[in-house]
Amino acid sequence: MPKIARVVVRLALDRVFDYLVPPELAAEAVPGTPVTVPFGKSERQGYIVDVTDHSDRTDLKSIAAIAGKQALIRDRVMELARWISDYYVAPIETAVHTVLPAAVRRRGASHLGRLRVERTAMPDAEADILVRRAARQVAVLAALRAAGGGEWLARLESEVPGASAAVRGMEKKGVVRTESAERRRDPEAGRDLLRTEPLPLMPQQAEALDAIRRAMDTGAPPVTVLYGVTGSGKTEVYLQAIAHAMAKGRGAIVLVPEISLTPQTVDRFRARFGDTIAVLHSHLSDGERHDEWHRVHSGRARIVVGARSALFAPVADLGLIVVDEEHEPTYKQEEVPRYHARDAAVMRGRLERCAVVLGSATPSLESWHNAKTGKYAMVRMPHRVDHRDMPTMRIVDMRAEASREGRANVFSRELVQALKDRLARAEQSILFLNRRGFASSLVCPSCGFVVRCEHCSVAMVLHKQMDRIVCHLCGATGAVPARCPAPGCGDPDIRHSGVGTERVEEILRKLFPKARIARMDSDTMTKKDDYRRVLGEFRTGRIDILLGTQMIAKGLDFPNVTLVGVVQADHALHLSDFRAGERTFQLLTQVAGRAGRGDVSGEVLVQTRTPFHPSIQAARRLDADSFYDQELEFRGATGYPPFTHFIACTVRAQDDGAAAGTAADLAKVLRERLGALADVGQPAPATIARIRGQYRHQVMLRAPRMKPVLPVLRDVWLSFPWPRDAAGSLDIDAMSVL
Repeated sequence: MPKIARVVVRLALDRVFDYLVPPELAAEAVPGTPVTVPFGKSERQGYIVDVTDHSDRTDLKSIAAIAGKQALIRDRVMELARWISDYYVAPIETAVHTVLPAAVRRRGASHLGRLRVERTAMPDAEADILVRRAARQVAVLAALRAAGGGEWLARLESEVPGASAAVRGMEKKGVVRTESAERRRDPEAGRDLLRTEPLPLMPQQAEALDAIRRAMDTGAPPVTVLYGVTGSGKTEVYLQAIAHAMAKGRGAIVLVPEISLTPQTVDRFRARFGDTIAVLHSHLSDGERHDEWHRVHSGRARIVVGARSALFAPVADLGLIVVDEEHEPTYKQEEVPRYHARDAAVMRGRLERCAVVLGSATPSLESWHNAKTGKYAMVRMPHRVDHRDMPTMRIVDMRAEASREGRANVFSRELVQALKDRLARAEQSILFLNRRGFASSLVCPSCGFVVRCEHCSVAMVLHKQMDRIVCHLCGATGAVPARCPAPGCGDPDIRHSGVGTERVEEILRKLFPKARIARMDSDTMTKKDDYRRVLGEFRTGRIDILLGTQMIAKGLDFPNVTLVGVVQADHALHLSDFRAGERTFQLLTQVAGRAGRGDVSGEVLVQTRTPFHPSIQAARRLDADSFYDQELEFRGATGYPPFTHFIACTVRAQDDGAAAGTAADLAKVLRERLGALADVGQPAPATIARIRGQYRHQVMLRAPRMKPVLPVLRDVWLSFPWPRDAAGSLDIDAMSVL
């Protein structure tokens, strides 16, 4: 009976196509293999997702060719892709492409071939005699000896001009031999680290490690929530848990939420495990990502560290998945398929029968609830390593500060004095503000006109160093107006309002002209190695004050930091988002945890205009249990996650009426088809009503269970009669209503 391959092609059709497998290709045609198939009047590249012995069609065409030497997608990863397609209502081909990096699936992607020159077994004395009359050959021979006997020809050329001709002559004399070899594009090249040994564990760490080891050793491992306060030694637990997996011949994946955390995490893991670590994240070049991925696929690397997409690394015999800072919203993909890496990690763990650890000092409400109800296991680490003190947090009421000063200042007197004290004691400080730019808006004092983006319903942000106004949603830029642009006004006294990291940096440099100050945000971290460079300078004491956005709020471990200042704690607190309180509590707790991680106790100053808000007070007391209990009570009463699944259906159109009408029609169909399976809300304009020139209207769904909802939702979404001037996006388990 002929084999039939089910293939997805590079078209967003959400379909698989059946093809006959020619007998000569039968052994190679397995799931995950790239193939070339006839499609219409042309040929297209695709991937086999399944192999069967039957099809509903009788007019099948045959696979034209196997497009690679081996299957690129492992069986369990292919199963994960199918789950992502089903659960997140995404086209199957999009899900398949998501689990395979573009640098690997791109046509013509290959390893970097280079010519390598190696010394033969000829004795040194004999070689010296043979090359003594040729200066270039003498120089090449010296370079080879310095390199230990072998070197890339390209590097020899850079050291010895004319090395290629010299090598040809030496090869004829039998002094050297040349061979073609793959040259690894190594993102960690040139970074030597001292190897580290496992550290003695505190009792709480040992208990956590034992729980994770039991999960790895059992046939049906539970998901473990590792709830440890900042500085409690979670990373050392991860390292020793991975060592346990390696001792059993199994691999591991470690996810971190921010690219900025990757250098520090990679350094710690490489110092322990050496070259068996592979790095996968978006700041690698295509060549580096290609080579790192293939090191994992070939088994040369057994541990993968990276951001969200590293979850799909082709680690064979996976023993452990760690999701560090599992609460972070950056684990949610913003493009189709809109998967959540934390939840996808739990599913991969189930498919691979491997342990999954969700680590955080501030777990997500979903994970906390799953642990409380027994779905997940929880291990607590309530103390810092060596029982170091947790930082003291003080709340500064900026309303009283403004009343006392007669005007609103960016810095309170307490924060300025605290910074002075740290500079005098040669201690370091971190300042946090989750808003980049110089000023959040330009406002006319005469008519109240606010300069807004022409394409989005948000204010333009002033970037003083660029001398431009910028939209942080669509990226549009414009000249800074010298006068109010409002018709009939033209007031030259148009003013900036609000504050961003750029303005804070300017004020800091005026207040502390001798201090060494660095800023970390997406405006300054533009080059590949900027994160590593700035964090390296901060670690070695060449920076006194590090200012930044959320990329500095978590995961960083610098013992000499004794002060953390939160410039504005209210930034996200009053957004019309049901997670606003949770995120504020998490962010304050996380950023506070950067202080006092060495021998000197830390202090945290939080500037706010709402000092008695429950999220801020809970963070001040470091009282996670009370906060989670209160927040869960609120979520349960209002029917929000984790008690329901939250689904956002967004309709976009150039015309506001078209978007509103389509959203109303969609809501009607959803209500009719879903019935009691889900609560379908009334269509309404999105919180940000216009982005990139398109108006946005939303229909929100809340469902207690997803299994009965998903097939109906998928059918509605695919069969809905979308107007030509409107389009929609579907976000399962949406992280916000924005």
